[in-house]
Amino acid sequence: MKADFLIIGGGIAGASAAYELARHGSVILAERETTPGYHTTGRSAAMFLENYGAPTVLGLAGASRDFLVTPPQGFTETAILSPRAVLYIARADQIANLEAMLDHTRNAAAPLSRIGGDHARELIPALRPDYVADALIEKDSHEIDVHALHHGFLRGTKARGGKLVTDAEITTLDRRGGVWRATTPAGEMTAPVVINAAGAWADEIAHLAGIAPVGLVPKRRTAVTFDPPEGVDTSAWPMAIDIDEQFYFKPEAGRVLASPADETPMAPCDVQPEEIDIAIAIDRILKCADFDVRRISHRWAGLRSFVADQVPVVGYAPEGEGFFWLAGQGGVGIMTSPATARTAAALALGDDIPADIAAHGVAAADLAPDRPGIAAPDITG
Repeated sequence: MKADFLIIGGGIAGASAAYELARHGSVILAERETTPGYHTTGRSAAMFLENYGAPTVLGLAGASRDFLVTPPQGFTETAILSPRAVLYIARADQIANLEAMLDHTRNAAAPLSRIGGDHARELIPALRPDYVADALIEKDSHEIDVHALHHGFLRGTKARGGKLVTDAEITTLDRRGGVWRATTPAGEMTAPVVINAAGAWADEIAHLAGIAPVGLVPKRRTAVTFDPPEGVDTSAWPMAIDIDEQFYFKPEAGRVLASPADETPMAPCDVQPEEIDIAIAIDRILKCADFDVRRISHRWAGLRSFVADQVPVVGYAPEGEGFFWLAGQGGVGIMTSPATARTAAALALGDDIPADIAAHGVAAADLAPDRPGIAAPDITG
């Protein structure tokens, strides 16, 4: 199998990049699992938040808004975004942190408002008055239909002539005669450009290719769902996030989704939830809100991968011709995927970042794999 671009990883990063690059050349999207997005994308309860992340992340989110609000015709049959306000809640001892967040609102296009504990309890009546002392609200936030977005990219890639190959774990990857050659159980694949969108496995792919890793750290994030109080309609409730991000909860298909917002470093794997994290999640939620959690309806965990500065890594490896990084999206890869994919496609083609994305303050140097702050360890160490 030959192509202009071999993209490794069929999650949101690889699928969105394939969608954009398929307009410019032939694309093979190689996915190690039978189902694309199995490890992270398919386990995400993503939100579109414009006050979450570093400045470059905020720029990518802002530049993704138009696509998410009004996707191209035929991209999906359902809306990608659904309105869901977000409350950042604080105990009395956390007021200083709440005020600091308000004073340093990161995105003027999505302002935060201070509403106080009483108003917060009007919006989420289950909040305990002896716990929630104050709150901020971000009104223009949204839930993301991850399935619709991810599969829109996959369908669009196919419509543009791209090829998805599943059960295609990369076992060897080397460059010969000006092309990268990948060995997989599905056959050999070759391309002059490899896009490393392998998520938690991206550093391992780099090692196969003889490329220095960027220091990705996969971290476990746990979530559970349970029934709300009997007779209580939670559908209009905002999402509630602890101001220090120690937990969050939100309505989810008639139930309540909750997480301890854990970030436990671990090796890339088919991650499963740990009982201790589930117990921590329930303990933190019950201290904050009046729920009667008698049974956990569902439990799962996913991997979110970060480099040190928690900004995505997008660009060619300085020491490996034709080896392109698209990794380290952490918890922001889904909400930034439209702009990140367009940025990746432009840089992979040797072009400048699209002007509308650059206007949001996104610069190639801030995404580069050799930027300060993410110095890679010695590959031979």
